[in-house]
Amino acid sequence: MLKNANKEPSHSQLSSYWARSVEELLTELNSAQGGISEEEAASRLAIYGPNSLSNKSETSAYLLFLQQFKSPITLILIAAAILSFLLQDRTDAIIILSIVLVSSCLGFWQEYGASNAVAKLLKLVQVTVKVVRGGDVMSLSTALVVRGDIVVLSAGDIIPADCIIMNSQDLFVDEAAFTGESYPVEKQAGVLAEDTSVSKRSNMLFMGSHVISGKASVIVVSTGMSTEFGKISDRLQHNAPATEFEVGIKKFGYMLMQITLVLILIIFAFNVLLHKPILDSFLFSLALAVGLTPQLLPVIITVNLASGAKKMAIQKVIVKRLSAIENFGSMNVLCSDKTGTITEGKVKLYKAFGFDGVDDEKVSRYAFFNAVMQKGFKNPIDEAIIDVFAQSNFQLPELLGEVPYDFSRKRLSIGAVVDENTTLITKGAFQQILSICKRVQVGPKNIADLSDDRKSSLLDLYEQYSKEGYRTLGLCYRIIDNAAISKQIEEDMVFLGFVTFYDPPKESAISAIANLEKLGVKLKIITGDNALVAESLAKQVGILNPVVVSGESLREKSSEAIQVAVLQADIFAEVEPSQKEQIILALKKSKNVVGFMGDGINDAAALHAADVGISVDTAVDVAKEAADLVLMNQNLEVLINGVKESRRTFANTMKYIFMATSANFGNMFSMAGASLILPFLPLLPKQILLTNLLTDVPETTIATDNVDEEYINSPHRIDIGFIKKFMFVFGLLSSLFDFCTFGLLILVLRANEQQFQTGWFLESVVSASLIVLVMRTRLPFFKSKPGWALLFANLLIIITVLILPLTPLGSVFGFVALPIQFYIYMLLIVAVYVLIADYVKRWFYRKVAPGY
Repeated sequence: MLKNANKEPSHSQLSSYWARSVEELLTELNSAQGGISEEEAASRLAIYGPNSLSNKSETSAYLLFLQQFKSPITLILIAAAILSFLLQDRTDAIIILSIVLVSSCLGFWQEYGASNAVAKLLKLVQVTVKVVRGGDVMSLSTALVVRGDIVVLSAGDIIPADCIIMNSQDLFVDEAAFTGESYPVEKQAGVLAEDTSVSKRSNMLFMGSHVISGKASVIVVSTGMSTEFGKISDRLQHNAPATEFEVGIKKFGYMLMQITLVLILIIFAFNVLLHKPILDSFLFSLALAVGLTPQLLPVIITVNLASGAKKMAIQKVIVKRLSAIENFGSMNVLCSDKTGTITEGKVKLYKAFGFDGVDDEKVSRYAFFNAVMQKGFKNPIDEAIIDVFAQSNFQLPELLGEVPYDFSRKRLSIGAVVDENTTLITKGAFQQILSICKRVQVGPKNIADLSDDRKSSLLDLYEQYSKEGYRTLGLCYRIIDNAAISKQIEEDMVFLGFVTFYDPPKESAISAIANLEKLGVKLKIITGDNALVAESLAKQVGILNPVVVSGESLREKSSEAIQVAVLQADIFAEVEPSQKEQIILALKKSKNVVGFMGDGINDAAALHAADVGISVDTAVDVAKEAADLVLMNQNLEVLINGVKESRRTFANTMKYIFMATSANFGNMFSMAGASLILPFLPLLPKQILLTNLLTDVPETTIATDNVDEEYINSPHRIDIGFIKKFMFVFGLLSSLFDFCTFGLLILVLRANEQQFQTGWFLESVVSASLIVLVMRTRLPFFKSKPGWALLFANLLIIITVLILPLTPLGSVFGFVALPIQFYIYMLLIVAVYVLIADYVKRWFYRKVAPGY
């Protein structure tokens, strides 16, 4: 039982952790080697809050509802309606306020449901950490870690909070996110002086960093905003850069805002000059602005993205950042490692042999010692060796030390007492092993100088197995005089032999790569394997005459030459981790939308650099944390299904934009023009708002709409120039038929003010509802089946609108019954409008915007 359970010091009371012994910290934090209890952890979580860099709690339903009224135009409209209530027409003011309220409730209901759905999905890919509580090791979300917790760390783990090392073994940490230093830093237990600077606190691990190799047990001393990372987080830009789609939507919003502002000022001025009531003219202008402004656009985008995220989850793709869905659909280049995506991901040992190409017991034994005794990150290569030789009779020697693997040396060494000799055993990339060897084992007891002829023989063996698709590593050793194991003694080695591995391509790889090509996505494989192995794999999966670019050749090229090389390459071989980011940035410079699929310790930078970072559920924590999307199954087919679903999401979002820029813009432009030539307002403010509300209702179902396969089969990007052209062409077309309706009402039916407003209202809503079914597809509208929800919602609105003038509610809005001949003429006008709009749409995509 812990002492002083209720006297744990506050963050401000306890400091200089690095200058205290572990025993002191355990006492002051009321913890123990077996951790704190679950009850104590819950108490501390309640006091200090979750271990997060944000002080913001989740947006409450109340705040989300209030946010529906944040539009300046909506606020001005509410103020004007209240003014109208105080001065004259209370009924109209109440109607206007009611419509604004209903519209806001509609947005709130959609957005609240979407945010809840996304929150549930994110729980599926929470980053966890191993914590000791009450003597038991358990996996917990990093947000639940509290001060005094004992955390167990190993390679690939994210460091969840500021911690003091209790004990460690060959621990190397990447603090680049915290310090900007790109090289791993060695950490170990100890007590330091109080004035030790942050960068030199070798006994501390900081939030924002992750473990490269080794393992450790640590005690948490600071969480959340009290960590060193938290103290500077307000000055750091943690938000991911805006996606191309987000930037495009902002530009679209600014464009509409400018048009709206100019239009309402002109209309208000002209109506005042024509001696129409000032308040009515002001409300009319504001109502026009509401009609022009796609108020539901943020909600539609959120709902579409959330709906897409739910559908992608069914396809085993979990979305961590909603805005990445649009980039995922726009992606035209995918960079990926071969392991687990192209290949089975189960590396197997093929052969361990010596200089003569024959299986060798000593090679097998030394390879096993190197793999099983190293204490760092056990990669698939080591696991493959251990799986084969674990049941052998190899007696493990005494371990003296090790030099962990790093990506500059590309090798790993252990020191051990083998056959009564202190021996350094090194395994790694063949070229790096050969470079440190001076002699070669040519028989069980024979060692010879590494002459040019013998070196040539080794190179021939290496190339032979590499061309056959085997990953071929080198193994060497030397007997040393002292037990000080360091990389400085990796010299004058004896080349012992080769260890070869295979990871066969998946049966589905050929069809998956072909399907990606059909979707307009070019797969580029990035691997650390040598060029010969990479080329062999490419041919096995159907890539004819593959262009292979090595990491070494990239280092020798200029930025401009790299940009050309990355476009031509099919496979990047012998690539170092830092070069992955370089490749992705070069591809992006050529206006590609680049995805990167990674699951390793060193993939975080590349995942951040890509337009869309993709990881897998089995990835190390640092990769999952950096990713935008997480695949629950490491399979290209899963990724392909996700791409298709994201393109459906993008398509349905763009449909709303097209609808807002055709029917809405055309109707509002027509009303603005009519108000200048008519002695009365073509629609009352409350009627305009009702029109806007009724045309918005069906569009909230757009996320469930079907998308044509032709659209899904190629990537698309938001194009403001295209939207402007679309708005101009179809806005004018809509206005043309609006003015036909005006002519019918005034010249043929001799309509009075109320009849004109009723007739215009009916035609406006009915045509807008039907034109949705035309604009939702590039195909002739009768060849593309709409979603049932969208079709039903539009038909329901049409029926409601036709009945409304005949009801008491209709009279409240100022509507009256119309003669039967109006409905016949309206049917004719709307039918012609739909047919011509469908023809113009196909002409538009063929002639005006053929590339979109």
